[in-house]
Amino acid sequence: MRKPLAEILRPDTLDDFIGQEHLVGKGAVLRKAIESGNIPSMIFWGPPGVGKTTLAYIISQVLNRQFYTLSAVSSGVKDVRKVIEHAKAVQGAILFIDEIHRFSKSQQDSLLGAVEQGIITLIGATTENPSFEVISPLLSRCQVYILKSLEEEHLDRLMEAGKKELEKHLGKDIVIEEDAALKRVSGGDARKLFNAIDMTASAYASEEKITLTDKKVMEIVQQNLALYDKSGEMHYDIISAYIKSIRGSDPNAAVYWLARMIESGEEPKFIARRLVILASEDVGLANPNALLLAESCFNAVEKVGWPESRIILSEATIYLASSPKSNAAYMAINEAQELVKKEGDLPVPLHIRNAPTKLMKDIGYGKQYKYAHDYPGNFVQQEFMPEKIAGTMLYQPQNNPKEQDIQKRLKNWWRDKYDF
Repeated sequence: MRKPLAEILRPDTLDDFIGQEHLVGKGAVLRKAIESGNIPSMIFWGPPGVGKTTLAYIISQVLNRQFYTLSAVSSGVKDVRKVIEHAKAVQGAILFIDEIHRFSKSQQDSLLGAVEQGIITLIGATTENPSFEVISPLLSRCQVYILKSLEEEHLDRLMEAGKKELEKHLGKDIVIEEDAALKRVSGGDARKLFNAIDMTASAYASEEKITLTDKKVMEIVQQNLALYDKSGEMHYDIISAYIKSIRGSDPNAAVYWLARMIESGEEPKFIARRLVILASEDVGLANPNALLLAESCFNAVEKVGWPESRIILSEATIYLASSPKSNAAYMAINEAQELVKKEGDLPVPLHIRNAPTKLMKDIGYGKQYKYAHDYPGNFVQQEFMPEKIAGTMLYQPQNNPKEQDIQKRLKNWWRDKYDF
């Protein structure tokens, strides 16, 4: 049986590695560490198919280190201890743990001593925020590197490499007439891209010259990727459908996609965490209680466990899907960050600066500041923005009862300044 295209084309050197230039490009931080031969234990955080496993393997090759690999899905403390025992007889062994976020606290604890003593250099890979999923003592001993989704130029190079390899295997020319579908189904994931090319080209291998079009790609991919696999190709498609159903206020569809994840054995905290994010991003100020309920859901899922947590997740899902929606808070922070990037570090107005010393008071820090609680209704008009951007509107209340109340209140306080 032929190896998957992604395995055949896995690079052996940093120069052949595609993507992640911010980490391994010429002069980049991780490349410098690798070239110096002095690498820390590290965690690669990023979406699937962007090179986490490949990069770990390349590091071991470049440094000529013994390379051990474990999957957190199928390995336990016993397996970790066995590797550590073997590593004691080897100088500078590297232990790569895929999906390290799935390791329990006790499993992660079993790594600590070996990492501290330098018996192993740990490289963990995760698609989840390590701040939430990796225990603090282990996280503090690791450098976290964030890997990004592959960009179009990377996908173009990968497609060309995949096409050439398949031409050798099939003994026929392959023409990629249209590539929009290939790029779309990949979602920036090299493994998905290779699988889509391989499946489509193989399906039309009887043709004298294989021509790939968007229509052919979508037909073949949809036939082969119909099943959900929590650790595989459809993982992010299903969570995307779930989130979009809640955002679109369809509780029936949302509960269906929730059931798909539950039946496939998805990690309950993974689902609950996304509900917390959605409560702020998509429900927001249209129903401020949504965030409280989502947070309660996450805490309850942690305490109650499985299978009862499915009921808690269902309640939160239906509540959020049925709530009025607003992305005003999400848009406001995006606008504010763009403003900061554009204008730089503008000075804090003198009247609202902290003045803990006499000198600071003498030069005007805190002078003319108006303490709101000294005024009727606990409000008084004054400027809080830097002078250069005074009056800039970042928050725009949306058309729902809660935010209409907020809008009225702001207009009443600020008059023309908050003229939405």
